[in-house]
Formats: sequence, structure tokens, C-alpha cells
Amino acid sequence: MEPPLNVLLIGSGGREHALAWALSASPLLTKLYCAPGNPGIAAVAECVPISAMDFDGLLDFARGKAIDFVVVGPEQPLVAGLWDRFEAASIKALGPSMAGAVLEGSKGFVKDLCAGNGIPTAAYRRFREPGPAKDFARTLGLPVVIKADGLAAGKGVIIPETEADMVKAVDFMFEGGFGASGAEVVVEEFMDGEEASFFVLSDGENVLPLVGAQDHKRVFDGDKGPNTGGMGAYSPAPVFDDVVAQRTMDRIIRPTVAAMAARGTPYMGVLFAGLMIKDGEPKLIEYNCRFGDPECQVLMTRLKSDLLTALIAARDGQLAHLDLRWSDDAALTVVMAANGYPGDYAKGSAIRGIDAAETVEGVKVFHAGTALKDGRLVSNGGRVLNVTASAPSIAEAQRRAYEAVDKIDWPEGFCRRDIGWRAIDR
Repeated sequence: MEPPLNVLLIGSGGREHALAWALSASPLLTKLYCAPGNPGIAAVAECVPISAMDFDGLLDFARGKAIDFVVVGPEQPLVAGLWDRFEAASIKALGPSMAGAVLEGSKGFVKDLCAGNGIPTAAYRRFREPGPAKDFARTLGLPVVIKADGLAAGKGVIIPETEADMVKAVDFMFEGGFGASGAEVVVEEFMDGEEASFFVLSDGENVLPLVGAQDHKRVFDGDKGPNTGGMGAYSPAPVFDDVVAQRTMDRIIRPTVAAMAARGTPYMGVLFAGLMIKDGEPKLIEYNCRFGDPECQVLMTRLKSDLLTALIAARDGQLAHLDLRWSDDAALTVVMAANGYPGDYAKGSAIRGIDAAETVEGVKVFHAGTALKDGRLVSNGGRVLNVTASAPSIAEAQRRAYEAVDKIDWPEGFCRRDIGWRAIDR
């Protein structure tokens, strides 16, 4: 694929703004479109009002604009087969295929794959009825992990600490608490340790490691409150050192990519491993088939190589010939969310001060859930802004990020004040 290139990015969140920002710097790029995009993305790409799940609309647009390469940000269209539709129309896209995206689409599939290939993960069983699920949970003891098998926007996991809560969690899932995602439920042992996120690019055979990150899932300071899609992240993560990275590649990532190829469903695209690390030993929590959100924001801040070149190499089976360069600086992002998130929250409140926030050294504000209304920037989601800073240390990146947060005038929003605490406490 020769430049100049017309590229279509699909999605509208903070991850997609970070990807658009990185892609827009590529020397290969002629024109970047984003569907549907957001007001932040509009500064670096032409946004087109087509939903990420409107496959026919996306295909028609791509044909009409002679799109050379498509990057799909969110998981839902990948799990539903959007990559397959583009490739069938002879439009190159970064995968995975629908068959590959089962690594995120079914938690049970991944657990079975681990069991069959000696990949370290938690003990588990899969259930389609509540009674046996509760019986097995009792044999594991408390706390225990109850997961909806399918996609649930990062929220389909409950970790009950009492017998009563365990019973309630299992019933909640089987009664449709997470919709069709919970028709099958995975019950697994609770793993102790520290979580980390690790990203690789795969071309179906070769695997190119990116870097590790750590995110903060709980909504309140001190890792309290319900799970969210992520309230902040930083990279590098001290718990994910070079030794742990090598063990993860050898014991988890490469065996997975080999197993998917052996099934006849090679995995091409971004593979995101959620890991639990204890005493330097990584175990797989789950896979995602795309960049993390908010981890993508810190990865793109640290990436010095050309993102578009790397993504095309993954699609074209050329990763064996590629190396990536990363900044030695740390990056840290703080999610500003609407009051009430991850529960009910209001949309439409005015946001001011982003320009002032970006006057802080090393700071970039990515838009996650924003919209323009009568020329004013307003909130349009649960997670609304990603205030991202780079600096020589995580502590300094944290200081810069919160200095920038304090310049943003949005009374209807909140954030955690301790992003990066594990690394700084070390």
C-alpha cells in the first residue's frame, strides 16, 4: 500500500481521539476521516455522522471517498464482523475478523483456550443455569469473580465478597442484568495481585509488543466503589517490568496467537491482555480485541514511531520487519466523568477551560464524551475528558495532569485524585 492514503477511523471516544491525533501526524496520510467522531477529533480529522454500527453506511462512505485503510476503534463493530465486511469489499482494514474478535466477545471461549494451551489464568467453569453456578462459586470461596460471557462495555464483572452478594450477582446476570451478554456466565477464582494492561500488534503469525500500562477501574479514590470503563491510566507500569513482559509474551500472548492460527482463525489486529501479576508471575484475566480506553491515550502519548505504518504492517503480515520506538517519558491520563457515572448521569452541561488546561507543559486533553451545542462544548457521555500529561516521571506527569484538571471549568464533572498512586507509592 503506497502513500498518499485516505484513512477512515471508526469510533467517537477518548481512545479514538488519541488514535486520530497519532494518525494525523503520519507522513503516509493524505486525508483522515472519522465516523462519527467528536469535537476534539474534528480538530485533526473530518468527522462524518455515521454510527460505528451502521455497517452499510460506513461501506458506502468508504467506497465513495476511495478509502485505502480503515481503523476500527471500538470492540462492538469488530465482534459483529465489520472487518469482514470491509475486506469482502476489498477495502483494507485493521482487524480482527469476527472469528478473531471472539477473544473479546466470549469470556468462556478464552478460558477454554487457556485451559487447552496451558496459558496461566484463574480456575473457572462456564454455566447456563444459576443453581450450578452458585454451587461452584461456593467451592471457590469468597471473594469470587462472576462474569457475563459476552460484551458488557467493560462492566460485566461482579466480585461479590459475601454469600448473599454472590447469590444476588448470579441471579442478576441470569435475569438479564447485562442483557444477552449474561446468557452464559463464567465463575472463576479471585486472583490476588496487581493488574496491568499489555498491548501487542499481531499479523496472524508475528507479534509486535507495544508497552504496558496500568488503569484504575474503580470510580473513587483508593480503588473504592463500582467498576467503570476506567478512570485513568499511566505508562510505563512499574509492576510490568521487562521480565514480566517477556513471561507474558512467552506464556500468554504467543501461545494464544499460535492457537488461533491453528484453529484456522488467525488473529490480526490489536490484542490487549488484561493481566494479574503476583510475585512477577503474570496470569491472564481477559483479552480485548482493540486498544484500551483510557490506556490508548497514554500509549499514543509515548509512541514515537509512525502509528499508521505499524497498523498497516499488522494488516499486511509485515510485523516481522518492524520495530517501534517509545518515549522514555511517562504518560498519565485522568478521566473527567459526569457526576453520577457509572450510574445515571446528565448530559449537556457546559465545559470550559480546555485551552487553558493545554497551556500546562506536556498536557493534551482528549475528548471522550463531548458534543457541540449552539457553538458551546457540552458533555455527551459518562466519561467525558481525558486530561493527559507526559513528563520524565509518573509523579511529575501526575502533577501536570491535575494542574490541568484544575484549569477546566466543569462543575458537573468529577475525577479521581489519585491516578498513578501505585507507581508513586513504590
